[in-house]
Amino acid sequence: MEVQSNAVEFLSQRYAICPETNLDYTYSKMTFEELNGEYTQERMDSVAKALEEVLMSALPQGCITVGVYEAAKSLNVDPDNVVLCILAADDEDVKDVALQIHFTLIQAFCCENDINILRMNSTRRLAQILCGGAERGRPSGGEPVDLHCVLVTSPHSNTWKDPALSKVNRFCSESRCMDQWVPIINLPDR
Repeated sequence: MEVQSNAVEFLSQRYAICPETNLDYTYSKMTFEELNGEYTQERMDSVAKALEEVLMSALPQGCITVGVYEAAKSLNVDPDNVVLCILAADDEDVKDVALQIHFTLIQAFCCENDINILRMNSTRRLAQILCGGAERGRPSGGEPVDLHCVLVTSPHSNTWKDPALSKVNRFCSESRCMDQWVPIINLPDR
């Protein structure tokens, strides 16, 4: 009984902090672990699949900006057009102080401008999706592509109504309401 009252208290506190979240819809489908900030593996796989769908549908539309510097320029010019920011770093990148400073600045800018952010622990799967199967973001015979920051923008022609994007955005919103400002997602290897 005490656990149930704690959950109700938790929900009422979270609803007060995050009023834009539809309490009945969002939290009614969440498990107790999710209420404590722990997502089930099934839920994480579902969001990872949705993220992959977003990337694969945005790429042919030209709605992807790749690279830390290119992303910073795009954010500076038109932040209202950005619908998602993905920051990816491999294990060896964690020690790159300059990259971590760039990540911090991009995260701060995205939070200030209400842009959803996700973090990934690997650039390899991003390279497979965004560079047509090229290993480590190196197109055949070309220079390596900086996949540390990927922005997904909305096409100017119309409002982008993608159910996969809605799912990713809902996950980001739920994570923020649980004080996880930059949730970590890992795309499954293929």
